[in-house]
Amino acid sequence: MSTRLVLVILVCLASFPMLGAAQSTDPQPVVMQEHRQTGSAEIQILTVSGRNDMVSGGDALVRIEVSSQVPLDQVKVALNGKDVSSAFKPITGTRSLLGLATGLKLGDNTVTAAQSGKSAALVLTNWPIEGPIFSGPHEKPYVCMTQMFELPVTGGNLGQALDENCSIKTRVDYIYQATDKKFKPLPNPSVRPADLGATTTNAGRKVPFIVRIETGTINRAIYQFSMLHDPMTDRPVDPGNRPAGWNGRLIYTFGGGCPGGWFIQGKDTEGVLDPFMLSQGFAVATSSKNVFANNCDDVNSGETMMMVRERFIERNGAPAHTIGWGSSGGAEQVHLISENYPGLLDGIIPGSSFPDMAFASVTMQGFGSRLLHHYFTDLAGETWTKEQQTAVAGVRLYETFVRQGTREDRINPRGLCDKVLAPGLLYDAVTNPHGLRCTVYDHAIAKWGQDPKTGFARRPVDNVGVQYGLKTLNAGVISKNQFLDLNEKLGGIDADAKPTKQRSVADRVAVRRGYEYGRYPSGAGGLASTPIIDYRAYADTRPGDVHMRFHSFSMRERLIKANGHADNQVMLHEDYTYGGFNTESPLHQEAIRQMDQWLLNLAKDTSTAPRAQKVVKAKPADLREGCVAPGGKRINEKQVYQGGECDKYFPSYGSPYLVAGMPLANNIAICQRKPIDPSEYKETFTPAEMDRLRRIFPEGVCDYTKPGAEQRPLIGTWLSYGPAGKK
Repeated sequence: MSTRLVLVILVCLASFPMLGAAQSTDPQPVVMQEHRQTGSAEIQILTVSGRNDMVSGGDALVRIEVSSQVPLDQVKVALNGKDVSSAFKPITGTRSLLGLATGLKLGDNTVTAAQSGKSAALVLTNWPIEGPIFSGPHEKPYVCMTQMFELPVTGGNLGQALDENCSIKTRVDYIYQATDKKFKPLPNPSVRPADLGATTTNAGRKVPFIVRIETGTINRAIYQFSMLHDPMTDRPVDPGNRPAGWNGRLIYTFGGGCPGGWFIQGKDTEGVLDPFMLSQGFAVATSSKNVFANNCDDVNSGETMMMVRERFIERNGAPAHTIGWGSSGGAEQVHLISENYPGLLDGIIPGSSFPDMAFASVTMQGFGSRLLHHYFTDLAGETWTKEQQTAVAGVRLYETFVRQGTREDRINPRGLCDKVLAPGLLYDAVTNPHGLRCTVYDHAIAKWGQDPKTGFARRPVDNVGVQYGLKTLNAGVISKNQFLDLNEKLGGIDADAKPTKQRSVADRVAVRRGYEYGRYPSGAGGLASTPIIDYRAYADTRPGDVHMRFHSFSMRERLIKANGHADNQVMLHEDYTYGGFNTESPLHQEAIRQMDQWLLNLAKDTSTAPRAQKVVKAKPADLREGCVAPGGKRINEKQVYQGGECDKYFPSYGSPYLVAGMPLANNIAICQRKPIDPSEYKETFTPAEMDRLRRIFPEGVCDYTKPGAEQRPLIGTWLSYGPAGKK
């Protein structure tokens, strides 16, 4: 059987009226609410593995806490009326019981705990292990890729999926780090290899460097988690038995990409075998749906992360905290998940960061550069030097501008479809107008909404009133004629990302949703109380690299505007000596150690102060913001800023929209307009030139002193866009 035929068979083709697009109208998301316990206050029932309204897979780790008035050994626990007391064991040194409640039915289940007339009850809502829970209907079609997933170190793949949800049988593998620092398979865990290495964790425990890796499927994703575990001396993994090598904390890794993250399960993860993380004793977890190259939907990423973390806790017990770690698209995920689903990630380490995905990196950088490159290549009526083009694009290097302007971006419906998708499924405006549209908006249509005229996702792409090159005009870098010709001819793009003479007009419903539902994080949601260490390897002077340093400052500006400060964000920047996001870097290692200490400090604060205040207070005293300059000089600043000492070594540039006057927060989707004012131009326009300018901008030009049109507050966190089926 051919590979293509196998893949087509594995595509979920069940009942879709319009492939990849018309699966949604415009339902409003709802805020998920945890169930409240009923009954005696002397007995508390807590779900340790996650929220009680979003349990998955038929089980949940539950803790029963009782007051001194309740004999712990006499507490009876029941699930849906059936006695399950034998599954609950006392936790040493506490007045608590811990147990795994299994066999939950889909929908609501009731756990009760009782003793001598005192009783309490808590509802657990159980969802299918294949999801969804809150991310909206499953994307269809969907290609399983288990047979392409190569197992790290041991080799081989996971074989064919067992069902249309791309499930596999969970497996456990052991590997070890040898004395030469290489990972090798450990086929017989009871046999010690002669070259077995050892490590001393940050808890001070010296243990053999043996790693347990679990691989399975959750929410139609391939998940993995790893930790130091010696099967000869440690007990089998269990919530009540912590391996000697585990320090009790979890790092969750997120991968970059997007372009390309739609309609596929993914054949890789960000990985769980980082030598530094494991050597320190951290457990590491991730999944294929937490790689934006496989799944460019931050809500689905957050849902998958929640479910994988739940499985980890049910197997191993609750970590003291969970650190989100990821670069580029991984950074977008940790920002967006922290903002919209607070509590999943206790602290985050974004690298090569963007504040968000659908706006800052897609529209402000990719869309604008694409239009400029098209103009300079095909439309320009004036002569432009490379230096002038680069200045208008806002970047340091011409090669970077060309890369941004020519890359297959996320709003082209045919540009970034994965090769495993059968060509006959793909959108074509003429031959298959209802086919799969591989755009970041159609991929997440439940969040953006559906255009009733086209059936495509609503799109928040707009450039009406934008004066491209405004700052370069006022700086004398370009002439009046160049400025006028550029803005007169630049145009926009249509629904298929093809150039148009007219500028692009955003769907206002999509823009409003972007703000209200957290696609453009303001920093007023969960990010306001999340410790952030922004680690960045400087890339502005690397030809073709799109990871501009100003994006770190954009996130900071949003935090300041929302909260009056950005004291929960620390920047640590250096050159590209160690690559973009590599824990071989001592500064990167410092970021992980300091984030770990920050969260340990935070856990010690049992006061009733708001979490945001406690986060700032818990920041380690020796965590100093700054950079490592080329040559190794460490520079500490009270707060890194554009124009500061670190900026001398790592100057920040920008984007076409910052050059057009967009504020540094970089989050205005549709600008409010104002009449053209000749006094705002350092060049003097003739009456004829002013008339031409008014014809170019008949509705006026952007007034960036005002909030964006439709810009409004986040309506809430923990929004649900609806499950695919009944509970």
